[in-house]
Amino acid sequence: MFIPVGFSQRSVATKLGSMVYYTPDGLPWRTGAASGDDLPTDLPTIVFLHGFGGGSSAYEWSKVYPAFAAEYRVIAPDLIGWGRSEHPAHNYVVDDYVSTITEFLEQTCEGPVPVVASSLTAAITIRAAIARPDLFKCLILTTAAGLSDFGENYSRSFFAQLVSTPVLDRFIYSAGVATRTGIRNFLENRQFAQADRIFPEIVEAYLESAQQPNGEYAALSFVRGDLCFDLALYVPQLTVPTAIIWGERSQFTGPEIGRRLAALNPQAIRVFQELPNVGLTPQLEVPAVTIGLIRRFLTLLQ
Repeated sequence: MFIPVGFSQRSVATKLGSMVYYTPDGLPWRTGAASGDDLPTDLPTIVFLHGFGGGSSAYEWSKVYPAFAAEYRVIAPDLIGWGRSEHPAHNYVVDDYVSTITEFLEQTCEGPVPVVASSLTAAITIRAAIARPDLFKCLILTTAAGLSDFGENYSRSFFAQLVSTPVLDRFIYSAGVATRTGIRNFLENRQFAQADRIFPEIVEAYLESAQQPNGEYAALSFVRGDLCFDLALYVPQLTVPTAIIWGERSQFTGPEIGRRLAALNPQAIRVFQELPNVGLTPQLEVPAVTIGLIRRFLTLLQ
């Protein structure tokens, strides 16, 4: 229902389960698709990784990645525990995503590739790029924060403590997160700077992902703070060329955090671009602007 025209769903196996991804293999992106001719194999690859939150999935980038399908072999996965990928009953930690992102790139890409990633996943991708720089040509990141940056401890917040309560955590998820009203409220109050940019399709796509069986495991690991860390401890180790986009009205971490992180390693983080009147996910809120910036940064960083 939410797969862009000309894209299809495929999957690869990781140690934590099957990981679904979306890639262009039909009209209008591959002109040989209708006749059965072989599809082009010489296009460079670009990977888009979504962030975390109730109902997150590759849909988050679906208004952006088709703009690159004529020139790139686009790959946009649902991370383990999200979207249509496998949802093991598991208490997730950062290393789970560092390892599955690494496994995914090893299996789907040949050589280093540009990776575009969002929010906490962007921070985790920095750690993957530090561990395996050979897999990454460049990073283009939106609101790349570990959510416990510069010594802040998100897990001590009232909401994180509340969601850490057994039984109550599942109730909060089913009644307050994985509902149409819950999704809409989160998007309006936490994710978007302007509520009039939230179309019904966005709500439905997030709801479909949130209501997948076992969908609460990854989401609750996120809101409990199990996936949060101090990105400031890792940024100085980054060597992959990087650009960061940051919404001025990001509710979780403001642009001042992003500027502090970028200042820790100006050799690798070559661009920090703040966007006025934009929230946590510019790729959904102002997709045309995001596309233009990604194109600019691909040229600048490669």
